Amino acid sequence: MNAYLNFPPGKTRPAFELYQKVLDAKLLFLHTWGESPMAGDAPNGDKDAVMHATLQFPDGAILMAADCPPEYQKPFGGFSLSAHAKDIDEAERMFAGLSENGEVTMPLAETFWAKRFGMCVDPFGVPWMINCEMTPPE
Repeated sequence: MNAYLNFPPGKTRPAFELYQKVLDAKLLFLHTWGESPMAGDAPNGDKDAVMHATLQFPDGAILMAADCPPEYQKPFGGFSLSAHAKDIDEAERMFAGLSENGEVTMPLAETFWAKRFGMCVDPFGVPWMINCEMTPPE
């Protein structure tokens, strides 16, 4: 199962640029409204708006997104994306990058289940959980 995020117009590209930088993701695909036969239906008439984009994370996980026409846009809620760090340094780097210009909802800290765990909302409104497990999975 893969998550598909519907961003407000113009937000997919900068969000995916952040995720590439902070989470070491690789952009696999990006297609604009202007590159499609539906260019006339581009959100807010912006032909550079992202119709579909796909990121792949180092663990193989896939995240997809699009700039959603305003009439279909709903605020993000009822879920969090979860990123797993291999060590404390990576957890701190991920958390700092995602929470910058966003909102920390639970500071990154040691817990009884994790070397580090924290929750934040990134600048694009996407809720995240960052986890660095006590022992790496086998």
